[in-house]
Amino acid sequence: MALKKKSGGGGGANWMDTYGDMVTLLLCFFVLLYSMSTISEDKWKAIVQSFNPMAQESPTVTPGGEGPDADNLGQSGQQPIEEQQEEIEQDMAALLQAIQEFVQQTNLQDAVSVSADGGKIFITFSQSVFFDGDSAVLRKEAEPILTSVSDMLSSVAGSLDEVRVQGHTAQAGNTPNRVVQDRTLSSQRAANVIIFIQEHSTVDPARLVSEGFGQWRPVATNRTAEGKAANRRVEMIISGRNLEEELAGNGAIQQYFVDTGE
Repeated sequence: MALKKKSGGGGGANWMDTYGDMVTLLLCFFVLLYSMSTISEDKWKAIVQSFNPMAQESPTVTPGGEGPDADNLGQSGQQPIEEQQEEIEQDMAALLQAIQEFVQQTNLQDAVSVSADGGKIFITFSQSVFFDGDSAVLRKEAEPILTSVSDMLSSVAGSLDEVRVQGHTAQAGNTPNRVVQDRTLSSQRAANVIIFIQEHSTVDPARLVSEGFGQWRPVATNRTAEGKAANRRVEMIISGRNLEEELAGNGAIQQYFVDTGE
């Protein structure tokens, strides 16, 4: 007499088969993960292309090229930041030399002084170079000077962090000047110099700054004619870019929105 299978026994066997298949698949999955953790680039390409024949790039390649970082910031991400900073310093040194030579060639030594400190160039123009007394209108004789300065700034525009022009007056009498006239005159003089530079150079306008201090930052006494003449002046402070500070978000204009038109 033939034996018959008991009903219900097949369900347990099927469940065990399913469980065994799942464990096998999990084992294969973890073996694959382990193998991928030590896989070479060529093997990775082979696996990827087996799933997607159109895939050609290595997973280590970033689309669009490498982005800038503290050690590799340059055109197309190739030039180290140290080399770029060195070029900026060379540009600033060349600018300083060009300005000094221009002052000597034009015999402006008595009216213009030039110095440098801490990566900045300081130029002081006496009032007579740019303006008549109590006037903020640029003299015709000032235009060739400012044109030459603008050309020199344009030659190193990419290395400039900021060009700051400051206007100063002298105290006219025994009491302080009238506030409105004093502040307005010094501010307008600085603004007119900056306007000329903006219109005649390629320096980014966002890097051009004008300030008016009136009589309140004198460099000499206002009790003598010579002292007053020294105080009536326009100062220009030119600073070079510091790429490390820019990367840290501390550049002169880095915090402002730049509209690229896109």
